[in-house]
Amino acid sequence: MSIVIGSQNPAKIAAVKDVFAQDEVMAADAPSQVSDQPFSDAETRLGAINRAFNALKSASGEIAIGLEGGIMYVDNELYLCNWGALVTRNNNIFTASGARILLPVEIADELKKGMELGDVMDAYAKKQDVRKKEGAIGIFTNERISRQDMFVHVVQLLRGQWEYWEET
Repeated sequence: MSIVIGSQNPAKIAAVKDVFAQDEVMAADAPSQVSDQPFSDAETRLGAINRAFNALKSASGEIAIGLEGGIMYVDNELYLCNWGALVTRNNNIFTASGARILLPVEIADELKKGMELGDVMDAYAKKQDVRKKEGAIGIFTNERISRQDMFVHVVQLLRGQWEYWEET
């Protein structure tokens, strides 16, 4: 089976390849059509859905997966969130969300000023391309959970739903 992932981000591609190890996985540039820094569950989920649909339009996969990271408020505090979407050629849509952790106040303050989490994390961690490697989740979990690990869980949820509905 051929699968298209709507991203060139190495952590996202690796997550899909991990879950669909026996399949052909292709990466495609696919816009999320949401803010560069999604600021809610709804916007982050929509970004994942849009990436999946745009990936399916741009490549010849049987299914497409969109993965999107964002932030969301819970009781006036900012949390990291992430969403995934799997779409089929028949326009079936499966979505799932994953881990959420509280972001430190100094990170939240920068995000409220309009910065993207990836840029804030590079400065905070004094590293480059955190979004393509361990991600904020890796930094704030002492690398017990990487961005790839987080997205693997989401892709497993997507695959499981899709398989269940395909079999029924």
